[in-house]
Amino acid sequence: MDKRVYYKEIKSPLGILLAGSIDNSLLFLQFKDNADLRKIKKKFKCFIQKQENHSFLNKVENQLKEYFHGDRREFDLNYTLIGTEFQKKCWKALSKIPYGKTISYSKQAEMIGKPLAVRAVANANRLNPIAIVIPCHRVIGKNGKLTGYAGGIDKKEFLLKLENAI
Repeated sequence: MDKRVYYKEIKSPLGILLAGSIDNSLLFLQFKDNADLRKIKKKFKCFIQKQENHSFLNKVENQLKEYFHGDRREFDLNYTLIGTEFQKKCWKALSKIPYGKTISYSKQAEMIGKPLAVRAVANANRLNPIAIVIPCHRVIGKNGKLTGYAGGIDKKEFLLKLENAI
């Protein structure tokens, strides 16, 4: 890729989020407390530059504020997915889970036509580069328990309560 990625720090009730954009498309949205810009640079093969006043990233920030205030249920943002074909299928399936709803990892595996790939689906979700907007927080264990969230179970619980999903 070797392109320039602009990023911005966005304040949220869950702490600082790092939002990265390439060509006015969201490339990553991660919690700063577990994001590593060097790893992001290596993964996406890009140059990273902080840009606090970037029109697209300002749009991302505004939509996140609306979401956290309960005024937005769907995001209207372009995004670019970089991963394996399997990961992209998993992430696209996540985008189909409605606001305020949860599904199990096994249901997500069925959605992509791989009903036996539950662990692989969970691993792909763990690697989801665009938190919240691609709602991996809406996937829970078959037993209804909150399991596995790269940002931490406390953040997953917060997001699901915000959406009245639990």
